[in-house]
Amino acid sequence: MDRKNRLQEDALEIIRYAIQENLPDRALRKALSEKPLPGPLTLIAIGKAAWRMAKTGVDCLGSKITDGIVLTKYGYSEGPLPRIEIFEAGHPLTDENSIFATQTILDRVRTSPESQRILFLLSGGGSSLFELPVSGLGLNDLKEVNDHLLKSGASIHEINAVRKRLSEVKGGRFARLAYPRPISAFILSDTLGDRIDNVASGPVSVDQTTSKEAFAVLRKYSLNLPQHILYAMERGSPEALPGVEAAIIGNVRYLCRAAGKKAQQLGYSALSLTTQFDGTAVECAKILTLVGKEIASSELPVSSPAAVFIGGEAVVHVRGKGKGGRCQEMALLASKEIARWDRLCFFACGSDGTDGPTDAAGGMATGDTITRLEEKGLNLESFLQNNNSHEALKAVDGLIVTGPTGTNVNDLYGVLVGK
Repeated sequence: MDRKNRLQEDALEIIRYAIQENLPDRALRKALSEKPLPGPLTLIAIGKAAWRMAKTGVDCLGSKITDGIVLTKYGYSEGPLPRIEIFEAGHPLTDENSIFATQTILDRVRTSPESQRILFLLSGGGSSLFELPVSGLGLNDLKEVNDHLLKSGASIHEINAVRKRLSEVKGGRFARLAYPRPISAFILSDTLGDRIDNVASGPVSVDQTTSKEAFAVLRKYSLNLPQHILYAMERGSPEALPGVEAAIIGNVRYLCRAAGKKAQQLGYSALSLTTQFDGTAVECAKILTLVGKEIASSELPVSSPAAVFIGGEAVVHVRGKGKGGRCQEMALLASKEIARWDRLCFFACGSDGTDGPTDAAGGMATGDTITRLEEKGLNLESFLQNNNSHEALKAVDGLIVTGPTGTNVNDLYGVLVGK
């Protein structure tokens, strides 16, 4: 096997191992064993990892769980669970099934005994899945706001600051509705710094943002919204949520740690630069490829073969109408930086197995990616200008496809440097 293929195979093995080590089963099982919960319990699981978390809860707690609901992304359910209703809905954009399933959850909680404990299992993706617009707004209003925010280049923290104002369940409002029923929440974090109020926009946590901050986001990105939406954004959030206990059981640090462990097993020097990256895809691609080229040129800051990682969630400024996601866009950007560097392999992958509205988890680039595009008569810049990274990488076998993974702890970005 030549060097390029070896680097690509190693990258895929590192990605597979890191994801496998961060499936929620083990973490949730450990958390439940350390904190036994009395029954009866109503299980509510929301997010991309909801089904797997719910299955672990049912396996561990058995008949203590009297009933429950799973709300996850289309295609992410893996089958029936005893005593549990399963709903699938839209992500990254809320749809009619999101609203229906959310209303069903609220009705279930409202009609349960006030002493019934809620086992709340939360993972990333819940912001679009678990949603009910405030009075006076409809689904189309939420779609308009989310579309503007996702295309603006706003960070997930900024996006959530706005979305919380427009929801009956975000920013702690679900917990307020459930009170006085006690809530035991176990959270798989896909947010930088593990701010619980940012995971799925914080349905069971006190909101750390304000209406003032939300309006500042609109001004920063020059987002002009209709007056009735602006009026709805003036609402405050609950300042205290008694009866809620919440614990984070997984995050991107574990993802990068596992990637480094596998890289070392494969013979690479491993270096993790940060697990809190929230800049642009352009910046991340530049940083990683610069470090990779430095190692290839000078054997600094570590010797080759080397694996360098960044964890986080990059931002892409959407200008075109092409198909792709932040990880695929980053890989295509990196292909420019490492052109003709045959010792480098760049990859970017979402831990949930989904990158944007595509079937790919991310993308990979090597020193000859641009050459292979040109051999097919394809122009890299035109793909980048139209945010059409999916089609470009597909043409050169540069897509990373894992399928739904059952977890969601941000993204893993990396560069491998061969000997």
